[in-house]
Amino acid sequence: MDIDLIFKALANPTRRQILEWLKRPEDYLSVEQCGGFTRGVCAGNIEQLGKVSQSTMSNHLSVLQQAGLIQVEKYGQWSYFSRNEQLIQQYIEFLKNSL
Repeated sequence: MDIDLIFKALANPTRRQILEWLKRPEDYLSVEQCGGFTRGVCAGNIEQLGKVSQSTMSNHLSVLQQAGLIQVEKYGQWSYFSRNEQLIQQYIEFLKNSL
């Protein structure tokens, strides 16, 4: 766990919003839009929620992935993102114990 990368990733409100969308995707997207959420949320759906360009959203997702906060699974040409709950819990425990 790289604490500095996580702090950097969480410093941006859009990236925090992405983590919220991924935590409860059914609150923001229909099952029909995503074909269910078992694989995670498709990058295109996250881009639509964020109302930003593809390149901007790709950068945000990359920063979150480098910090380890999200995971990606590729199915054909599609990329599906989900939260790395184990790392998020480790980070929360770190904060509880160190601050």
